[in-house]
Amino acid sequence: MKKENSPAHEVLIVDDSPETVELIRRNLESVGYHVFAASNVQSAIKLLETINIDLLITDLKMPGESGLTLVRHVSENFKGVAILVITGFPSIQGAVESIKIGAEEYLVKSFTDEELFQAVKNALKKTSHKKKSGRELSPQTFGIVGASEGMVQVFDTITKARATQATVLIQGESGTGKELVARALHYGGNDSKAPFVPVNCGGIPDNLLESELFGYVKGAFTGANETRPGFFQTADKGTIFLDEISNTSLAMQAKLLRVLQEKEFYMVGSKKSLKVNLRVVAATNVDLMQLIKKGLFREDLYYRLNIITIDLPPLRERGPDILQLAEFFLNKYVKELGKSAMHFTPKASRALQGYAWPGNVRELQNLMHRLVILADDSTIDVPDLPESFRFSASQSGTLDRTLDDMVKGYIADVLAANQNNVSLAARVLGIDRKTLREKMKKA
Repeated sequence: MKKENSPAHEVLIVDDSPETVELIRRNLESVGYHVFAASNVQSAIKLLETINIDLLITDLKMPGESGLTLVRHVSENFKGVAILVITGFPSIQGAVESIKIGAEEYLVKSFTDEELFQAVKNALKKTSHKKKSGRELSPQTFGIVGASEGMVQVFDTITKARATQATVLIQGESGTGKELVARALHYGGNDSKAPFVPVNCGGIPDNLLESELFGYVKGAFTGANETRPGFFQTADKGTIFLDEISNTSLAMQAKLLRVLQEKEFYMVGSKKSLKVNLRVVAATNVDLMQLIKKGLFREDLYYRLNIITIDLPPLRERGPDILQLAEFFLNKYVKELGKSAMHFTPKASRALQGYAWPGNVRELQNLMHRLVILADDSTIDVPDLPESFRFSASQSGTLDRTLDDMVKGYIADVLAANQNNVSLAARVLGIDRKTLREKMKKA
């Protein structure tokens, strides 16, 4: 089987036999599949919850929970995962039961390489047909690269929301592409020829934000030598994108609430209200409900903004999108800089997929730009990547270290990998900033 006929699907093998796992892994990796392995059902479920798996290959007979248990769990909890059952104890009852509860294919040991390849192909093909819902997603839908399950949900919401003027709240970590989604909502809608006005609420001092948003009349304050319209007037009939809405003060939030409720506002220094007809799209990289509990964000404004919510998944949860985005940006900068075509080695591809990407798509884009500029040849291998992407035996430690020492060392490594940025390091570690600072003090 030729490598070019096998797309880079993510495959999970579950079998308590290391020999079987190694046989299947070697065959599938030789034709381009990305392979993960687990020896029992619970380990498999943990992997399925962290990696976007396309195909599950599982044995039926295993110590503890059976493969049938796993087949049922996956078919009822993970949409779009193809299932191939293998067993060394062929039985019609087992085959019928596994197919009945969700498996696409059934393979009996000992199978040939070609039988394995054909069963894998058939299972993926059957699931692919199930996924089709009347439309095909291109590699770039709405100008956004990605086809992972989380992004397909984002695209579906954009499709439904863009035909209306309903207020949209986009939630996601920094660097996930919230403005791209806002632009997709605007330019794919009925008012695409009207203005799209992005406003970084976190980048404008609060004492200036009101005049920037609503404009001001001549003489409103020292230096106001003429009447000047604000962003809301500029965006009339179109879309205003309020990025980092969480950074606005409570006083400003009250004024924004009035605009959303009444569709009118006052220019600074004016007693005459102005009507406006536009779509408001807001974005945040923090949990607004937590800010509400702390008294830092108005609950009534939150519910006005939260008519339609789009949750952008972080890059680390987008599976195969990572390599698709890496290749997109790599080709983009190769073309811009007039260089020859470049490609990743399989090891570099695995390193990119295994990285946590605390800076999300923005971090990946910047890395691709840097790699193209600094590249000495057309091949990008693991040594070309930053140290945080590479394994280091000198830092892996020995078996005589205490658990406290290991924890301290790992925290130091994560901080170093994120340029000592406590917020990013805490996110990678899965704890809050306060907890991380306490652990740093103990270290």
